[in-house]
Amino acid sequence: MQSPIDFLKAGDTIGIMCPAGAVSSEKMEAMYIQLRKWGYNLKIGKTVGSSYFKYSATDAERLKDLQQMLDDKHIKAILFGRGGYGCVRIIDDLDFTTFKKHPKWLLGYSDITCLHGHIHSNYNIPTIHGQMSGGYQANDWDQDSIDSIQKVLSGDKIDYVVASSAMNRNGQAEGQLVGGNLALISDLIGTKSDIDTNGKILFIEEIGEYAYNIDRMMWQLLRASKLDKLAGLIVGGFTDTQDNETPFGKTEKEIVWEKVKNFKYPVAFDFPVGHQAENLALKIGVPYKFEVGADVKLIEL
Repeated sequence: MQSPIDFLKAGDTIGIMCPAGAVSSEKMEAMYIQLRKWGYNLKIGKTVGSSYFKYSATDAERLKDLQQMLDDKHIKAILFGRGGYGCVRIIDDLDFTTFKKHPKWLLGYSDITCLHGHIHSNYNIPTIHGQMSGGYQANDWDQDSIDSIQKVLSGDKIDYVVASSAMNRNGQAEGQLVGGNLALISDLIGTKSDIDTNGKILFIEEIGEYAYNIDRMMWQLLRASKLDKLAGLIVGGFTDTQDNETPFGKTEKEIVWEKVKNFKYPVAFDFPVGHQAENLALKIGVPYKFEVGADVKLIEL
């Protein structure tokens, strides 16, 4: 039987490492300061502040750093420094044997969607989608988003009420929450880390993609039957979307709506999650009540 995940209390140790892209030690300082203010001790991995081409370190070094933290029973949570690219290069070499017996909270987003999907699909262990080092910087600081990290780590149940969008489809649903970065969700299809979306509340977000590529990835989800049997859909930020010299002709919302317009489940656009200052922490793999109406409610059950 799977062991429950302990929530954190003052004095507990959080591991910090970078399983994909590199981040400077200076950019991590604001994150360290806040975590220590909350009373946590930190164990900084060797992949923080180092770089190797596009990555924080070689595949072998990133694998070793994350494996040691997964296996360290004194570490109660692992918070990732940044996303970027690289988790897919090490995911199949990770050994989750100890982690399954002694699970801990893993928190991050973007490329970390690879880890979220793999852990949820193979072990049904919840994880947390939330801000990494960039979200603690003064120019990207959002108080509610930062506060939400402390709340989920300490055991508070999620209860978000946010403004509605004109393109929303009203309704109510219940189900486990799954999802993350659209490109990663699309890339995981057909792999050992593929996300089963049937009966689930799916959330998606993206950054820096061309409009036609967002369209292609949404068609991939639709053609792979990832959108057919959802309980609900949450659409977060699609920031810094690019277009070609010849315009694609649809906004990000229109691209998404085209793929889900024939279904009946509730859909909420502009939810505060993604590559932006407003990036509320979400527990993945736990059940929620999802209501879309005059406002949007996401309530952990």
